[in-house]
Parts: sequence; C-alpha cells; structure tokens
Amino acid sequence: MIYTLTLNTAIDINIRCQGLNPNTVNRTSHTQYSPNGKAVNVSIVLNKFGKSTTALGFFGGFSGKYIVDELDKKRINTIPCWIDEITRINVFINDGKDEYKLVGKGPFVVDEKKTEMLTLIASLCCHSYLVISGSLPNNIEPSYYDLILSLCHKKNIHVILDISHPKLSDLLRYKPLLIKPNNDEVKEIFGLETTNCDQIVFAIKKIHTLGAQNILLTMGDKGLYFSNGSQLWFCNSVAIDLVSSACAGDASLAAFLSVWLPEQNNIELAMKKASATGANVAESDGLGLLNKIDSYMQQLTITAIK
Repeated sequence: MIYTLTLNTAIDINIRCQGLNPNTVNRTSHTQYSPNGKAVNVSIVLNKFGKSTTALGFFGGFSGKYIVDELDKKRINTIPCWIDEITRINVFINDGKDEYKLVGKGPFVVDEKKTEMLTLIASLCCHSYLVISGSLPNNIEPSYYDLILSLCHKKNIHVILDISHPKLSDLLRYKPLLIKPNNDEVKEIFGLETTNCDQIVFAIKKIHTLGAQNILLTMGDKGLYFSNGSQLWFCNSVAIDLVSSACAGDASLAAFLSVWLPEQNNIELAMKKASATGANVAESDGLGLLNKIDSYMQQLTITAIK
C-alpha cells in the first residue's frame, strides 16, 4: 500500500482571465476547483494509474469536507484527521501572459490533533510506503517530521519525501527511500548548483552521502534526473504551452512511483512516464485530463550519465 500524507491540504482554484488590472472588476473566462495539497495530488494521480493508495491529512471546515468528498468520488480511501480551523484555499490566476500564485499559510493545528495524526501513522501497515509532501500548517514545527520518520523507521515503513523545507537536509539521516527535490530546492536547501551536468553529478553524489537512497531531481522544462546511488540517468522534456506549474511536480512523482514501486526497477519507463505526466499537467489547470502521456512518452529519451 502507498499511503500519502499532506499536513497542509488545500482547495486549489485555477482562474483564467484576459489581463489582470488593479482597482477594477476583472471578469474570469474559466474557473476550476480541485482537491489539493501536494500528497493529495500524488494519491489522485496514483489512482488514475490504477495504483492502490490511501490519503492521510489534516482537514477542517467546509473546504476540508469538500476535499474528502471529492476523493471519495474518485474512490480514493482517506484517513482524515479533522481539525477545527478551515482548510486553506489557494488561488492560481493565469491572465493570458503571466501566472500568479496566491498560496495560504494554512490552519492552526492544536497539539492534541498533532498527537492524533501520529497515532494514525503508527497504525499503518508495516513494510508499506508513505509519501510525505507539502508544507507545514500553523503550529506544526519542523521537528514534527522527526517524530513521523522515527515512527516509520520503527515500523519499516519506506518514506518518500517531497518537501521544500530546509529540514529536508537533516531528515536524510533517516535514509528515506526516495526524495524528489527540484533544482531550486537543491540550491536553497543544500547550497548546491545544478546549472550544468558536472554540477548535477556532484550535487546528487553529495546528497546521497547525507543519506538519500534514491533521488529524483526535477528540472522543469530542462528534464529530470534519477539516481539510485550507483547509476545516474537523464530524461529530456517535451515542449508545451505552460498554463500552470502548480501540480506538475506532484504528478511527476506519482507517475514515477506507479512504475518504480514495489520492485524499484523499470527505471527508464518510470522516468519517461514522470516527465510526460509532468508536462501534460503543466499545460492544464490543476491536474488536467492526463490524456497525452502516452504520446509524450514516445518523444522522450533516457541517457545514462557516467
């Protein structure tokens, strides 16, 4: 079973308009609402690819109920931890030229609910997988990650991390099965450059020494890299017209996992599916239709990096 954990769930509103002007009424041409939160997206895409998944997270108010209801409609199992404050709502605006991202900080999570979530995680099946992705809501400190990973270590739960917090560097001592940083996060968290192949090779080797077993490095329209510690591969990207990059990384991770787990093989196929899925999502509002993945995969090439 692949479990996903979103500590800061959200509803995403994707809006399109023709120009965005201050101090006046801007009429929208398209609006789309979707259940969200980074690991929630992973569950949705895994489900799309026919992989069994269960979504855990903090949910509150009408917005939290909406997310759980929408996941239920997709027949995705949830283990919600209900809180009093309302789950955040994020707004993404495309004015025909630029993309604006308005992302909320998230609700306040009381200490009792933090303990309840740890109890839920402790009840998960041994030898399963837990994808931890996204930001932290109010009143949850970075040290909360240590409590989660310590529980997973005791239960032999394999952890996949996709977090942009500086805490990621310290969490590698728990030897997560996979991490999925992007190029900006590699620079901001680890202080490593990724502007050319030599720098990328050095950065990936350095991150492995800190404890990451496997690394999926996404570079947006520059492609992606995967390393298992002994071999490094590169996958190019397909050209698209960008609509919203908001969910592309989450979808790429889910696509990769849908092929790579549990045997941790078929790496080239997993990379192609990850790159194609990320591109298909980036040219859509939200997660889109995921209807061009097969054709995009045919345009991709995997290169082994020595």
